[in-house]
Amino acid sequence: MILVTGGTGFIGGELVKQLQAEGKPYRLLLNPNVGQGTIPKGFDVNLAISSLKDVRGIRAAMQGVDTIYHLAGVERYGAQAQLEELEVVGIETLTQAAREAHIQRFVYLSYLRADRASAYRLMQAKGIAEHVIRNSGIPYTIFRTSLIFGKGDNFTQNLARLIRISPGIVLIPGKGSTLFQPLWIGDLVTCMIWVLEMPEMVNQVVEIGGPEHLSFLEILQEIMAVTGKKRKFVEFNPAQLNWLTQLLESMVKGFPTSVFWMDYLAEDHVCDLDSIPRKFGINPARFHKKLDYLIN
Repeated sequence: MILVTGGTGFIGGELVKQLQAEGKPYRLLLNPNVGQGTIPKGFDVNLAISSLKDVRGIRAAMQGVDTIYHLAGVERYGAQAQLEELEVVGIETLTQAAREAHIQRFVYLSYLRADRASAYRLMQAKGIAEHVIRNSGIPYTIFRTSLIFGKGDNFTQNLARLIRISPGIVLIPGKGSTLFQPLWIGDLVTCMIWVLEMPEMVNQVVEIGGPEHLSFLEILQEIMAVTGKKRKFVEFNPAQLNWLTQLLESMVKGFPTSVFWMDYLAEDHVCDLDSIPRKFGINPARFHKKLDYLIN
């Protein structure tokens, strides 16, 4: 049995669909204190309800479980997110219960540039979570990825919305030169499932990304081309844009960008271009080939 946290979110939802298609038994762990996405209709879903702080609830959810995919995230909630509670306290609770339950594999989704010493809150929290997992004594695989895109994501779709609602110009941090390696959701989930059959990936931190390095500006230009909107991208001081984003996020409900975006845009998030072909033997999709979901 596979336990999935964040199974109603963007990445978790795609993972659940593939597990369902392959006939692999799974259980979704839903947090009663966090807003959930939609459970796919027609699926025979095994549910467990528990906060990640509730040790007894987590233990109950792990009955009969041998594998955990921890995909729950709160970055989409921006400044209101309880980031440390999920990424630190939640991980400590999960690993404690997983150790007691003799879990055979703990799969965690992190970011390239995750580091306990990072100056950026999001990367620091991910780095701390990785440290807890690596020292838990549980067999693990940690995926470090760059930007994950696909229908239902919180990045390209929000950028498309930002482009649509912007009055002729879009402010970008600096020259928009930060590099990313966009990875299509379908390719990521394939790797995440295959890794369970790859003993060489046990107790490894696996860095993967798509087949191209694209700057933030290039990503915006690709999205603008798909949406058919013409906007001018204007360079803006990153620190001032961070402050402006926090202000707009607090004033405008559902504002497309968040404070965590500023963390993410502060550094390059790339790895070897052949990371997936070399490690998994598949050729990942190029960014512009999978953006049809942005067309209205």
